[in-house]
Amino acid sequence: MSSTNSPEAVKKLLENMQSDLRALSLECKKKFPPVKEAAESGIIKVKTIAARNTEILAALKENSSEVVQPFLMGCGTKEPKITQLCLAAVQRLMSHEVVSETAAGNIINMLWQLMENSLEELKLLQTVLVLLTTNTVVHDEALSKAIVLCFRLHFTKDNITNNTAAATVRQVVTVVFERMVAEDERHRDIIEQPALVQANSNRRSVSTLKPCAKDAYMLFQDLCQLVNADAPYWLVGMTEMTRTFGLELLESVLNDFPQVFLQHQEFSFLLKERVCPLVIKLFSPNIKFRQGSNTSSSPAPVEKPYFPICMRLLRVVSVLIKQFYSLLVTECEIFLSLLVKFLDADKPQWLRAVAVESIHRLCVQPQLLRSFCQSYDMKQHSTKVFRDIVNALGSFIQSLFLVPPTGNPATANQAGNNNAGGTVSAPANPGMLGIGGGVTLLPAFEYRGTWIPILTITVQGSAKATYLEMLDKVEPPTIPEGYAMSVAFHCLLDLVRGITSMIEGELGEVETECQTTSEAASSPTQSSEQQELQSTSDQMDKEIVNRAVWEEMVNACWCGLLAALSLLLDASTDEAATENILKAELTMAALCGRLGLVTSRDAFITAICKGSLPPHYALTVLNTTTAATLSNKSYSIQGQNVMMISPSSESHQQVVAVGQPLAVQPQGTVMLTSKNIQCMRTLLNLAHCHGAVLGTSWQLVLATLQHLVWILGLKPSSGGALKPGRAVEGPSTVLTTAVMTDLPVISNILSRLFESSQYLDDVSLHHLINALCSLSLEAMDMAYGNNKEPSLFAVAKLLETGLVNMHRIEILWRPLTGHLLEKVCQHPNSRMREWGAEALTSLIKAGLTFGHDPPLSQSQRLQLLLLNPLKEMSSINHPDIRLKQLECVLQILQSQGDSLGPGWPLVLGVMGAIRNDQGESLIRTAFQCLQLVVTDFLPTMPCTCLQIVVDVAGSFGLHNQELNISLTSIGLLWNISDYFFQRGETIEKELNKEEAAQQKQAEEKGVVLNRPFHPAPPFDCLWLCLYAKLGELCVDPRPAVRKSAGQTLFSTIGAHGTLLQHSTWHTVIWKVLFHLLDRVRESSTTADKEKIESGGGNILIHHSRDTAEKQWAETWVLTLAGVARIFNTRRYLLQPLGDFSRAWDVLLDHIQSAALSKNNEVSLAALKSFQEILQIVSPVRDSDKPETPPAVNVPVPVLIGSISGPGLSRPFVRTDSIGERLGRYSSSEPPIVTDELEDLNLWWAAWNTWYRIGSESTKPPITFDKLTFIPSQPFLTALIQIFPALYQHIKTGFSMDDLQKLGVILHSAVSVPISSDASPFILPSYTEAVLTSLQEAVLTALDVLQKAICVGPENMQIMYPAIFDQLLAFVEFSCKPPQYGQLETKHIANAKYNQIQLFAPAEWVALNYVPFAERSLEVVVDLYQKTACHKAVVNEKVLQNIIKTLRVPLSLKYSCPSESTWKLAVSSLLKVLSIGLPVARQHASSGKFDSMWPELANTFEDFLFTKSIPPDNLSIQEFQRNENIDVEVVQLISTEILPYANFIPKEFVGQIMTMLNKGSIHSQSSSFTEAEIDIRLREEFSKMCFETLLQFSFSNKVTTPQEGYISRMALSVLLKRSQDVLHRYIEDERLSGKCPLPRQQVTEIIFVLKAVSTLIDSLKKTQPENVDGNTWAQVIALYPTLVECITCSSSEVCSALKEALVPFKDFMQPPASKVQNGES
Repeated sequence: MSSTNSPEAVKKLLENMQSDLRALSLECKKKFPPVKEAAESGIIKVKTIAARNTEILAALKENSSEVVQPFLMGCGTKEPKITQLCLAAVQRLMSHEVVSETAAGNIINMLWQLMENSLEELKLLQTVLVLLTTNTVVHDEALSKAIVLCFRLHFTKDNITNNTAAATVRQVVTVVFERMVAEDERHRDIIEQPALVQANSNRRSVSTLKPCAKDAYMLFQDLCQLVNADAPYWLVGMTEMTRTFGLELLESVLNDFPQVFLQHQEFSFLLKERVCPLVIKLFSPNIKFRQGSNTSSSPAPVEKPYFPICMRLLRVVSVLIKQFYSLLVTECEIFLSLLVKFLDADKPQWLRAVAVESIHRLCVQPQLLRSFCQSYDMKQHSTKVFRDIVNALGSFIQSLFLVPPTGNPATANQAGNNNAGGTVSAPANPGMLGIGGGVTLLPAFEYRGTWIPILTITVQGSAKATYLEMLDKVEPPTIPEGYAMSVAFHCLLDLVRGITSMIEGELGEVETECQTTSEAASSPTQSSEQQELQSTSDQMDKEIVNRAVWEEMVNACWCGLLAALSLLLDASTDEAATENILKAELTMAALCGRLGLVTSRDAFITAICKGSLPPHYALTVLNTTTAATLSNKSYSIQGQNVMMISPSSESHQQVVAVGQPLAVQPQGTVMLTSKNIQCMRTLLNLAHCHGAVLGTSWQLVLATLQHLVWILGLKPSSGGALKPGRAVEGPSTVLTTAVMTDLPVISNILSRLFESSQYLDDVSLHHLINALCSLSLEAMDMAYGNNKEPSLFAVAKLLETGLVNMHRIEILWRPLTGHLLEKVCQHPNSRMREWGAEALTSLIKAGLTFGHDPPLSQSQRLQLLLLNPLKEMSSINHPDIRLKQLECVLQILQSQGDSLGPGWPLVLGVMGAIRNDQGESLIRTAFQCLQLVVTDFLPTMPCTCLQIVVDVAGSFGLHNQELNISLTSIGLLWNISDYFFQRGETIEKELNKEEAAQQKQAEEKGVVLNRPFHPAPPFDCLWLCLYAKLGELCVDPRPAVRKSAGQTLFSTIGAHGTLLQHSTWHTVIWKVLFHLLDRVRESSTTADKEKIESGGGNILIHHSRDTAEKQWAETWVLTLAGVARIFNTRRYLLQPLGDFSRAWDVLLDHIQSAALSKNNEVSLAALKSFQEILQIVSPVRDSDKPETPPAVNVPVPVLIGSISGPGLSRPFVRTDSIGERLGRYSSSEPPIVTDELEDLNLWWAAWNTWYRIGSESTKPPITFDKLTFIPSQPFLTALIQIFPALYQHIKTGFSMDDLQKLGVILHSAVSVPISSDASPFILPSYTEAVLTSLQEAVLTALDVLQKAICVGPENMQIMYPAIFDQLLAFVEFSCKPPQYGQLETKHIANAKYNQIQLFAPAEWVALNYVPFAERSLEVVVDLYQKTACHKAVVNEKVLQNIIKTLRVPLSLKYSCPSESTWKLAVSSLLKVLSIGLPVARQHASSGKFDSMWPELANTFEDFLFTKSIPPDNLSIQEFQRNENIDVEVVQLISTEILPYANFIPKEFVGQIMTMLNKGSIHSQSSSFTEAEIDIRLREEFSKMCFETLLQFSFSNKVTTPQEGYISRMALSVLLKRSQDVLHRYIEDERLSGKCPLPRQQVTEIIFVLKAVSTLIDSLKKTQPENVDGNTWAQVIALYPTLVECITCSSSEVCSALKEALVPFKDFMQPPASKVQNGES
């Protein structure tokens, strides 16, 4: 009270007191002098005290009686104003605690007087209160007097006073007990004397109590007396008292000061002996009363229960049970039984309500309930109180739903009022509302027509009562409808909540303790071990006790709870209420589960499950399970009948979903209400949070969920999560928007439920898996025999469970995958299968990607375990399953490919297991996997798997479903080979290591190691397997595959063959290559010749591939070429193998059979291969090293071993240069030089083959029809082109005989005609005189020969004439094309018109041989120029043959097929003669050339005076050019022949002179037009002949008279003829007059005139002595005749005449001298 002790406060107090006294003295001045005096003396007294004492307050307290006196006297005056002033002053003193005990007594007495006089009643109460609360000076009698004073004021007439007094009494009672508590606190530190424990029945024995305690004791005892309507012992002066007030006071004391009664025996005694009997006595009217039983049958009138007392009694009972249960075990049993009875249906409604409220108060105290259970239910002969309470609540709730029985009308009416209010009329409304749905409904329960609203009465967990608090009500209140139900409902909820949280809490403690002790025990020290064991055993005992209590509590309450909750669940129409009920059922189920109480657990779970499903649906599903025993049993609990109620169908719930039931034969649809969905969510919640304790009830839970999921139309999506999907058939699912928004949440919870399975222990997990498997089996049974959509719930959830439990997958892998593999994946229903496969593959993928500990890479067993089901899937024949399997493989490769390790054979096995008949998409997917493997994973797999990869890739090549796959797989084989090549060294090492290990194992087991191609080393075997696979593909029925495989095979062997061991090559040649060639040859020769219309679909096939035969031809070509190339490039490897010559023969045989096949393509290709093997480099000899690298014996560094990893930079020599070949062996042995002889044999074998091919192929067939096979030009060309290369190798032994053979082939080859189809491509048009390549080749062959002869030894040169013969034979072709057998050919050209005309329908066309013949001619000339003097050439009359050959075109001249021919022939003749004539003259004596001269003369004759007529369209320029050629020939005669006449036979010279003579006379052609006439008369030619004639007539000294005669005679004939012509012309001219003469005559005259002028010119040039005088005379004699012609009219004649006359001037000389000279 620091504030009252401070100096300022004290000072203020003194001032106030003085002013109070003054005021009092003033008031009493007139009326009450004594008081005035007392007041004044009081002032003095106060001042004195203040002046004298330092401790003013203490001094005041000592003298307080005196200080207070004036005020007490003032009160005595009974004057209101004075009284108020005094009371205020007194209060002030009291509040400063300056009142002594005596003073206090005086004050109380004064107050009592005032009370008796009914003065200032409120002030009095205030004063009492201040007096008792500010200090503790009032005790015992004074205290009791003060209390009585308050009680008495409580019963005045004034309402305000009453109420104030009541409040004051309450406060005072509290103060008394608070003092006692404070006293106890003060004395706590002093060691208490042990209290005398006596079973003391004397209730006055309070001697042991301290003062405050005593007061409290006396007060409490009297309160009991008063309530019991007995006289009080201590509160003397009480006049009246009410029970209600007494009970309230008792309750407040018991409630507020429980420790007083618990700590002091005296008080405990009071409780037991006084309070409890009192309560029981007061309860009696309530117990006896039966509603509606007050009929005449009962003799004594029963006292009616009185609401105020009854309600207060219940409050007291609540407090007693709550606070003093431990003291009053027996009494409480009675109280509780009473409470239970009050719930009976025949008690008044208000009584039931307050009873329920009281029970509610108990239900929120779980520890108390636990004590009940321990004290009663668990004792043998005791009432099962706890069970009864729960059951009573259940019965109470059930009774509220039943319409009350009707007694007599009055009672019924009364019942109606007191009861649930208008139960009969109520149901109609809400029902309608429910259907209308627009109106917001009150939360309510509705069951079988009874509608009970739910009121919000309390916060959960606190029992805030309504009617127990109605302390002011005297009449029983009307209880609103639904109130009792609502409280009872909350009782249940709080009961469940309390029990479960308490037990779970304790369970949790036990578990944590166990953990800590076990942790401690796991590492105990020696000393503490004993103590540990001790504490553990204590704990065990404690736990056993506890567990017994928990189980008893649950066993006692579960039936009643379940019955009540199920009923409420069914009746509830409010979401929140439903939620609470479900939560209660859920927590109970979980608790039962934790305690291992299976029956009760399953019962609760069944209830939730039933709530989830539509009304009558439930029974069929759930009765199959253990729940059957519970579903319709009525639990008889100590005489009370509790029915398990099945859901009623008429609950007015909003329907939120309509769906199909999950049944084999669905009948109609079922509806789900929002409540069903709510239950479902609870079920999910249960499974999610309490999965560990569900055990066998997983089946219940999952079965229900499966049905719900089905009705809602949730379908599984990836990972097993269920997503809303449209159902497949039936009128099916209709969902409201409300539920649509809920579905994702539900599906999410469903997923989370299975996610949480990762926290279950192994046993629980197995329960879950088993439940899912059996669900799945049921679903599968339903799906049999129809293709209805199956329920995939179980499969989806198995998947989900597997996925989240990856960390311990080994535990559940076998049951999980076993079920999926053996059952689901093989199910006939496709959806079912598909999901089985989906689940299985997802699990495998997840298993492989999961971060296991230890990682998969270290746990080979686990990896194989995970992959095994994937392999097992291969045994299932359904393609959809296989597709899933392969897609899975693909994904595994994409994500895990690098780390498969030992799993590779399994994965590859899956790809390889795809058969040809399994459909394109399967093969395609499998192939995708393979592609991925080959492109990305070869380096990461064990080398032993490489062979599997090769096999698998090969098997895809053989699949005939999809061509592209086969082709690509061949590409893969190439990539694989490339990989082997790059990694050769590493693979080889690994394989050798593996081989060694296997060998060792095999030896241990005593078996022989068996693998393909065994003796070869493992790495080579790998290659051989690859080659063998490709070889198989090379004879595939599909051409494209064969082609691709062939190319790949040969490329691989070509590119990578260098890696093989030398000995392995033997296998490659004989087992791979020749084997392949044989098979191809066989297939090609037997292939079908029928035309294939199209290549599948609408692919058009080119005509060159439109039969199987043609397609096989291509393969044959490819294979042969490939083998040849290998022989060529790898000769250095093959030759040392030992049987090379045998291989060579086989190869040549193949080439020959291909070349002679009746297929142009094959035959041509065979030759190409032939060419290839002929380009093989000969073994190096010292004699000629044309192709040897400069330093042979230096080892060439060829890097084969060191591969620096793949990439472009790898220093890997792949070329096959000689350098490499030599280098290959340089390290170990010198370069191999094969035996020359053997080598020659090889070449001669080749020559023989060539000859056989040539002679066979060019031999003309005997008969011809449409199908006759005639070799093509390219083939022949190639054939001939081979010869030069071949010849290089055999020239040393090439004999004349061979040359003959060659000639035959060349000749035949050139003679082969070509088909008219091909001619436009092969034949050049005439305008381009080009050779065909065949002709080129023939000439080349001859050229090679002649060059070889040229440098060859002497004995070879005898071959020259043969070559000339061959060439000249070709030259003849220019005019006389060769015949090919009996074949009729059309000549394709008309030379005169430089254009090709194809005469349809000619089958065969002869070639245009002109260019060829001409080229041959040129060759002849060249060759002759080189070899004219050779002995053989001279002896064999080559020159004569040449001339003879040329005579043909020269004589034909304009009739030649080509004009160029005769021109070339002329020029060639001139060249040849210019060389040959001197040689002939040289050998004149030997007579070797005798026969040549006549031939030559005839040739000249035929050419210069040809019988062929020049073409009409010959231009003037052309004509002149041709004339020049004639002139050249004459010139040759004049220069090369005539001058050497004495070396030449006379006959020949005579022939030449005759010819010249003939030429000098103008031969005329009648076809010329006038304008051209002067040109067409070969003037130049005539001139030349003349000149030559004259020259030789007059130049030589005539050796023989014959010669001179020839020439002279010729001249005179000529001159005479001229004279005649001129004469005739003049005559005709004269006769014709004006008419022009015929053209012919004019031409003739012009000729003559020109000849005359030419003659004169010639004569002048000649030596004068050579000219005969006679001749001159004849010439001059012409002159007059010429002059006569001058008159002619033709201008042409005139100009010719002019030319003829001009030379005559030389004759005009003075005649005399001439004569004289002449004479002289």
